[in-house]
Amino acid sequence: MSSNRFGQQGYEQQQQAPRRRGLFGNVRWWILLLFAGYAAFSWFGSKETDPYTGESAHYGATPEEESQLGAQAYQQVLGDAQAQQALLPPNDPTSQQIRQIAQRLVARVPQVAADLAALHQQPTPDLSSYQWDVNVIQSEEANAFCLPGGKIAVYTGLIPIAKNADAMAVVMGHEIAHALQRHGAQRMAQQKLVQMGQMAAGVAGVDQSTMSALGAGVQYGLVLPYGRSHESQADEVGLMLAAAACYNPEEAIPLWERMSELGGGARPPEFASTHPDPANRIQHLQQLMPQAKQFYQKYCSQGAAAGATGAK
Repeated sequence: MSSNRFGQQGYEQQQQAPRRRGLFGNVRWWILLLFAGYAAFSWFGSKETDPYTGESAHYGATPEEESQLGAQAYQQVLGDAQAQQALLPPNDPTSQQIRQIAQRLVARVPQVAADLAALHQQPTPDLSSYQWDVNVIQSEEANAFCLPGGKIAVYTGLIPIAKNADAMAVVMGHEIAHALQRHGAQRMAQQKLVQMGQMAAGVAGVDQSTMSALGAGVQYGLVLPYGRSHESQADEVGLMLAAAACYNPEEAIPLWERMSELGGGARPPEFASTHPDPANRIQHLQQLMPQAKQFYQKYCSQGAAAGATGAK
């Protein structure tokens, strides 16, 4: 009798236990739900409107924090270049030419920022955190960048690809646009979201194969498309900036045709890249050309040269 009683009691507990756990009795689900709530709060709490495009944007740092990080990274780049004797002096002819282009572009930043913000019915962006600077680095690399806060570097390997000042202005305008649109701070917000997801999955005990699948989904479904979107936005704003600085925006088309031939034209498919496919990029630039010509007409129709200084 006794053994049957205990045996029956144990059997009933085994039958009832799964029903008591349910969805909310599972610690893993609690962790994931709490993460989802916090992630949504953090992501949507940082939502603003990009005045340059009118699109929604999320920022993971203030303009001042972003500029400080950019200045620190810039000093590291210049220090490495100087150590390798690759930093061109300001009086070098190549350096002077690049600086002149930068000066014209920077001089038009306030007007273009105001024009684009008005177009999207947004307040004029605050540009007070930008301390513009430009340097040229001797290197075979065909590249240029503009760090947060306005720190510009151009590698001499880009010069034979650009071929002329108009195309170089298009490239430099593109890089300046990344800084103006604060794409660095937007990437920081995205990285925070991804890291939170990884931490939640790890604490919840998600197995390795599932983690790998989730990682691939995030990479191809979030990170890479985000990068391609930033590139397209920088193409748009940068083209308007180059045109307003009285450079020929039509040079953007042959420029990106030449850029597409680098490395023998070999590249991953667009879905696996942070950059748009060259053909799609050129098509987008062609669509933007009428607007760019309007900027050129507005600021350059009477031969007005944007010669004001702004970059060191």
